Amino acid sequence: MKQNTPNLELLQRIVRAHLIKIPFENISKLIYKKEGMKSIPDLSNFLVGIEKYNFGGTCYTNNYYLYSLLKYLGYAIKLCGADMKNPDVHLLSIVKIENHEYIVDVGYAAPFYEPLPISLTNEHKVNFGNESYIVKPKDDLGRVRVEQHSDGKLQHWYTAKPESRSIKEFKKVIEDSYSDEATFMNAVRITKFLENGSLVLKNFDLTTIKGNKYSTTKVALNDLPHIIQRNFSIPSIVAKDAIDQINEIRDIYD
Repeated sequence: MKQNTPNLELLQRIVRAHLIKIPFENISKLIYKKEGMKSIPDLSNFLVGIEKYNFGGTCYTNNYYLYSLLKYLGYAIKLCGADMKNPDVHLLSIVKIENHEYIVDVGYAAPFYEPLPISLTNEHKVNFGNESYIVKPKDDLGRVRVEQHSDGKLQHWYTAKPESRSIKEFKKVIEDSYSDEATFMNAVRITKFLENGSLVLKNFDLTTIKGNKYSTTKVALNDLPHIIQRNFSIPSIVAKDAIDQINEIRDIYD
């Protein structure tokens, strides 16, 4: 088998590299809104953001461009929507390799370093610091539930749907994600994954995870731009500009 044949080993390497290189963050989204954008950035802006500002994006941006890359490389891949409290508020890919299906999701701020198997008869579990992620077997409609548990308590979840979709079908929900009341217009959220851990900023809480150990420190509002530059390499002047766009910083799970 040629090294670049679209196989599982290559997919694993690409997903891991993407997750470590490109963060989940909404600083860029706040900047894009200030500039009048109501869609995901085009490919050129996405790549410039990564190279110049160490941006990444939220689910629509990160997962769509990884989907585009994998499709170009020849993978049997579908772009799929996922429901949370509302329909289609999450985006991911489903890849099929040798009759086995996998979720590829680099836009959930989760430690999905590898494709998640969904051809399951039992639950698949990923442990990371004080959190665990559980992938449930498909239901009768082919949907897959992915749960996030923190300290043993269910915190968040999504239900991935198997239908192949076009990014154009998400135009309205992406526009809504820039509204004044949208989650990521009222929070500071950055997750950067490392080889064996992560740095996570949720508003004023900075959490460091190394292996199974984790610690959290509080950050003052005025210190946020410098903390972001020091830990995530996003320039403090850019971070401050983004934070200044927020009317009221809120918990993303409210």
